[in-house]
Amino acid sequence: MKVNLFVSKDIEEPYADIHTNELSENVTKAISILESDESNDMLAVRKGSDIALLEFNDVYMIRVEEKQVKVYTKSNEYLIKKPLYQVEENLNNDFVRISKTTIVNFKKIERVAPSLKGMMFIQLKNGLKDNISRKYLPEFKKALDL
Repeated sequence: MKVNLFVSKDIEEPYADIHTNELSENVTKAISILESDESNDMLAVRKGSDIALLEFNDVYMIRVEEKQVKVYTKSNEYLIKKPLYQVEENLNNDFVRISKTTIVNFKKIERVAPSLKGMMFIQLKNGLKDNISRKYLPEFKKALDL
């Protein structure tokens, strides 16, 4: 789907025009999201030239890899243009930073175990693994009420 964005200071209230040859499920979902005030719990991501809107509950991990911010779901990987700190500002309390480069969704954690040099190891329900660095460990434990 091709997306055009026009930013103008002359517009008092944002609006969207959608041009389509069929009313698909994705178009219906986009209309619903645009009309609702609950779009704050969504994350706009890219996969190739496609743009998708992910619900926070579908996100397992957000991690910087090779100078790109990648968003992982149960079985897919997406890119997001914003830097990690800006993404983090918009996330809800289900997410916590576990290292300089990684944010995880608490609801998607399968297990946490001790690792090397005072760090902790984390495994998500989709098989992704990472380390919780010592710097972020106190915040992680506080978020888990440990």
